Amino acid sequence: MTDKKPIKVAVNGYGVIGKRVANAVAAQDDMDLIGVADVTADWRARMATTKGFALYAAAPDRAPAMKAAGLDIAGGLDDLLAAADIVIDCTPKKIAAQNVATYRDKGIRFIVHGGEKHGVTGHSFVSEANYASAVGRDSTRVVSCNTTSIVRTLTALKVAGLLGSARGTLLRRATDPWESHLGGIMNTLVPEPEIPSHQGPDAQSVDPGLDVITMAVKVPQTLAHLHYWSVKMPRKATKDEVLEAFRASSRIALIRMADGLGAINAVKEMMADFGRPNDSLYEVALWEDMLKVEGDELFYAYMVDNQAIVIPETIDAIRALTKAEADGAASISRTNAALGIGAFLQG
Repeated sequence: MTDKKPIKVAVNGYGVIGKRVANAVAAQDDMDLIGVADVTADWRARMATTKGFALYAAAPDRAPAMKAAGLDIAGGLDDLLAAADIVIDCTPKKIAAQNVATYRDKGIRFIVHGGEKHGVTGHSFVSEANYASAVGRDSTRVVSCNTTSIVRTLTALKVAGLLGSARGTLLRRATDPWESHLGGIMNTLVPEPEIPSHQGPDAQSVDPGLDVITMAVKVPQTLAHLHYWSVKMPRKATKDEVLEAFRASSRIALIRMADGLGAINAVKEMMADFGRPNDSLYEVALWEDMLKVEGDELFYAYMVDNQAIVIPETIDAIRALTKAEADGAASISRTNAALGIGAFLQG
C-alpha cells in the first residue's frame, strides 16, 4: 500500500458484471468501494449488504420498494456519486448510455462496458493494448468479453511480430446462466446475420491497425464462449515461438486437453476448485496442445468467460482514468496479484 489516498469507487448496477466488479474493487489495496447502486429489491441487492457493501437506490422511485423489502438503503445515486472519484456503470445494455449525461453533469469520471457503443466515450479499452491512451481521460469503455479476448490474443501475436491477418469464428453462449430459465435458445443455432460480426470492428476500435474479420453463431449453452482462429503470420514460425508469444501475456492461460481440460465445463470446474470467486476465469484459456502451425499459418482455439474476463480490465481502467498509475504494466501486475491471475497451469 502506498501513501496515496485510496481511489473512491462507486458501482452503479449490481448484476452479473456489477457484483464481480464490486468484489474485485474490494480486493484492491489502493481502492475503496464506497457503495453500489441498484433498482432491485430481491436477493441480488441483499447480497450486497450481506457482503458489507453500502447499498444505494439507483432511481428515486425504487427506494420505497427497496426499503419495504427490508433493505438498508444508504441514500440515492446522487449521494453515492457525490462521495466518489469514479463510477463504474454496470447497468444493462443501453441504460449506461442514458446515465452518461448524469455523470458528465456531475463532473465524475466514469467507465461503461461493451454493451455500449464506442461513441459513448470515444475511447475503448483493453489493458495490454492501449492503457496509456486512457490515462487521465474522463471516461472509457471496457469492451465486451469477446472483444477483450480478441484484442488480448492478437496483441500478444502483434508484439511478437507474428500477426498478419486474423479470421475468427465465435461460438457464443446463448445467455447468462442465472437467467437461462427466462430466455436463451434450445435445439437450434442462431448465426449473427452479418459478416463480419460486430466483434471484429469492435476490436479495431481499440487498435485500428488490426486486420481482423469475425463470424459468430449463438449456441444453446450458457457456460462460456468458444473461439476458433486462423492467423496469417508475416513469416514462417514454429509452434514454440507462438506459444512464447502467448505466454508473454499474463492474461492468457495456456491449458492442455492432456490435463483433462477437454471442454469448457472442465475449465469452469477447475476454476471452482481453484477457489476463484464465482468460478471466474479472468484469463483467456487457450489450448496449447490443439494449437497448430503450418508454415506461416496459425490455428488455435480458446475459451472466454463472459462474466469474468472484463473484470481485471475494469480495475486497470480505474487506475488509468484517475491517474493513480501511469504505467500500464504496473497496474496489470497489481491487479493480477490481487485477483490471483496467472497462477495456474502457465506453461
